[in-house]
Amino acid sequence: MLCALSSCGTPGDPQPPRPPIPVAITDLSARQQGEAVVLTFTLPAQTTEGDPLAAPPDVEIFRGFLAAGAAAKAGASLALVYTIPSAVADTYIAEGRLRFADPLQPADLARYASERLVYFVRTRASKRAASADSNRVALHVYPVPEKISDLAATVTEPGVELRWSRPSRTTSSTPISALGGFRIYRAEVEPPAIAEAVADPSKAKLKTPLEILGVSPSASYRDTQFEFDRTYLYVVRSVAQYELDSVESADSNTLLLTPRDTFPPAPPENLVVVLVPATPETPAHFELSWGISQEPDVAGYHVYRSEQPGQRGTRLNRELLPTPTFRDMSIAEGRGYNYTVTVVDRAGNESAPSASVSASVPISGVAEKEKP
Repeated sequence: MLCALSSCGTPGDPQPPRPPIPVAITDLSARQQGEAVVLTFTLPAQTTEGDPLAAPPDVEIFRGFLAAGAAAKAGASLALVYTIPSAVADTYIAEGRLRFADPLQPADLARYASERLVYFVRTRASKRAASADSNRVALHVYPVPEKISDLAATVTEPGVELRWSRPSRTTSSTPISALGGFRIYRAEVEPPAIAEAVADPSKAKLKTPLEILGVSPSASYRDTQFEFDRTYLYVVRSVAQYELDSVESADSNTLLLTPRDTFPPAPPENLVVVLVPATPETPAHFELSWGISQEPDVAGYHVYRSEQPGQRGTRLNRELLPTPTFRDMSIAEGRGYNYTVTVVDRAGNESAPSASVSASVPISGVAEKEKP
């Protein structure tokens, strides 16, 4: 009887299920961007036993400070500073990686300028057990230049001319010891979201990601890599230089811009007017020709005629002329005419008139062509 009673705790009895433990994160990285440290890593999708996780795990972020020269040892004491619940983890995912910005106060950036920040993360699929610690990352943090707040632009034919004021102080109100220039970023905005983006740039839906467009040593930049009638989002970041390290400021004010082509082409050149005498089959007329426009977006040409010198007069063609030639059949003997031509681009901009060329039709039928 005693033996029977003692067998009640044998291995064959039901055991409580083991909690799922996510595999440890191994690709944690960190970089300073403005007054924040941006952490990125890949969320685990499996447990340590190789089973798939039913949902994204909770994320726990640990942070601490190290004195200059100290090693980021696994046993160093770091405090839990943030928890990202499973229910909202997917809102931090971008291009397959979780991205989290740890904001730092300007006073902290100044206070810990000679120290390093250290981070590691853990994940939990159950309250009963957490994953092992991720790899640890350590980085210096520095005071950053004040945010640029007056980014503006002017659209010119060669490009979008960006300009802003050069910052002189950090967010900690200390002078910038060495400003290493500026980085210009640009993204294209989805057309259906333009109205919403104009009202609130933070809600802009991007057609292309925000990427670096170029760098500038001065507080201006010309963007020549744009297309008219597309909407772009611009931001600029200052770069402060610290010995071998550099750090960007926060984004400038957001500039939304849709460049429009309002720039007329150059006027045509080398207009020539030649009288073609009448034949039994064809009345006398003028043949006009001029140089082909070198503009890259030519849509066509217009021809104007006036009987008063210095006036453009009446347009003779109803539709744009695709080639630089025209035949004027509506001339009369004894009359003098002044001709000009213009070029029109695909945006509908019309050039100034070409140099005027005068020609007359003598009653005798012999044209007396005059130079402009």
